Amino acid sequence: MAGRLEDKTALILGAGSVGEGIGNGRAIAMLFAREGARLVGVDARQAAADETAGLVAKEGGEMLALEGDVTDEATLKRLVATAQARLGRIDILVNNVGGSIPGGPEEIEPEQWHAQFHHNLHYVYLSTRLVAPIMVAQRGGSIVNLSSVAGMRHLGNDLVAYAAAKAALVKFSQMVAVRYAPHGVRCNVVTPGLMNTPLVAARLAGQQAGGDVAAIVAKRNAKPPMGRMGEAIDVAYAALYLASHEAKYTTGAEIVVDGGLTLTVR
Repeated sequence: MAGRLEDKTALILGAGSVGEGIGNGRAIAMLFAREGARLVGVDARQAAADETAGLVAKEGGEMLALEGDVTDEATLKRLVATAQARLGRIDILVNNVGGSIPGGPEEIEPEQWHAQFHHNLHYVYLSTRLVAPIMVAQRGGSIVNLSSVAGMRHLGNDLVAYAAAKAALVKFSQMVAVRYAPHGVRCNVVTPGLMNTPLVAARLAGQQAGGDVAAIVAKRNAKPPMGRMGEAIDVAYAALYLASHEAKYTTGAEIVVDGGLTLTVR
């Protein structure tokens, strides 16, 4: 079924990728374009946003690629204003920016603790604060937030600040869902598990396996009951459902895309 987002507009925060290949945000942009949405995609690096825009064009779509630090309030205001001016309206907001710092309560410094909440949660509050009123005025819209299974359970690595922020993101999304439901604005969460994206080689291998990419890939593949990591497109399809009219009666929900990982103890 094609055209699930025909005549829809979407603002995707975190539309690039940390390395070569297709991460979650890039996959979401490509799939949304394939389904007919017009896009504004934001990334901290212009080159990464531009690469996504090129891939969107190959899907037959159009994406305005913008650079900006979405955790900065003034920058985010400018980006939202640009997106609204370019698109005419904002039907879909995807909050995909995030990242982890390893460590437990003794290792994480107070400034790192605050930075993790700023990076993974605070900007979602800011973007919601800016975009929700736009959606209310339009009498409808869909906010899709990206969490992590790290917010559901310990996965073998101490990520105390990241896990706490991602768990809080789910509760924040539920509160937003209730607040704006009477206005036709929905808010839902996609919670990815262990995904085989460029993040694995670009960042996690150094954090968790001394730079040994093959070792961390093997370790992550062994954890889910399905015997492998997921792919970015798996996350994108969940986001597509939540953004589409098919989910018109779904709000405050969480779709866990993890191959059964959180159902097991390994």
